[in-house]
Amino acid sequence: MKSMTGYGKGVASNDGRELTVELKSVNHRFLDVSMRLPRVLSCIEDPIRQTIAARLSRGHVDVFVNYRNTRDDAKDVRIDENLLLAYIVRACEANEKLNLTYDLTLSNVLRLPDVTEIVPADEDTDALIALAKEATGLALNGLIEMRAAEGTRLRAALLSGVNAMDAYREEILARAPFVSEDYRKKLNERIESVLSSSEIDRTRLATEVALFADRCCIDEELVRLKSHIAQFRIYLDSKEPIGKNMDFIVQEMNRECNTIGSKANDAALTKAVLACKAEIEKLREQIQNVE
Repeated sequence: MKSMTGYGKGVASNDGRELTVELKSVNHRFLDVSMRLPRVLSCIEDPIRQTIAARLSRGHVDVFVNYRNTRDDAKDVRIDENLLLAYIVRACEANEKLNLTYDLTLSNVLRLPDVTEIVPADEDTDALIALAKEATGLALNGLIEMRAAEGTRLRAALLSGVNAMDAYREEILARAPFVSEDYRKKLNERIESVLSSSEIDRTRLATEVALFADRCCIDEELVRLKSHIAQFRIYLDSKEPIGKNMDFIVQEMNRECNTIGSKANDAALTKAVLACKAEIEKLREQIQNVE
């Protein structure tokens, strides 16, 4: 079992290029990868997404990328020759009109605004993609390790919760057979308080108790609840992502408990049902972070 919460960092370098990828994930219904890259790194967005999708199935993943290029050809200087020529033409015209000393040199004109521009050189796309895949893979190793550690703690909490829930189910199972008998006794006592014993219609009383027992029968619900609990325990040891399946099972557990609660005309049963539903709610909250 793995959680959907984790963090991982990977660094890959080669031939003067160094790329760092950091991954941070939280719970989400599906796999949702979010990243913003500068235009020069746009070529690595799809490879990073594909690398993540190959190893994660759920979670919102924020991707942070940092890139350094220390190669000698990492930057280039561009000169706007048209702008430079315009500066020189206007300078010559001003010199003729104002009779100024003409002192333009190459070093002077290169310092004029917007004449020169330092820009990153064209990148090697294949080299960047290779670094991105390597760094992302390393980051995923750390992320998955952290998610697995958190998943171990989640499993322990879920197992404790489902065991507590099963104990309440056993209480309900043990109490259920006595509900009809208690109803018969109470009904009989109420009738006797109004009528004499000779006037009581025992057949009618038995019929009324039988109808009550049929309405309050929770055998099927308890059998299904036991089956759901058994399936939940199987999921706890699954090697595959099972968060969605567990969420569905918990919904079914809650449905059975609601039905039992609606049929339970007994204080002890109602108390056990409410405790069972409280455990289900805890399971539901924890499952939201299971991959």
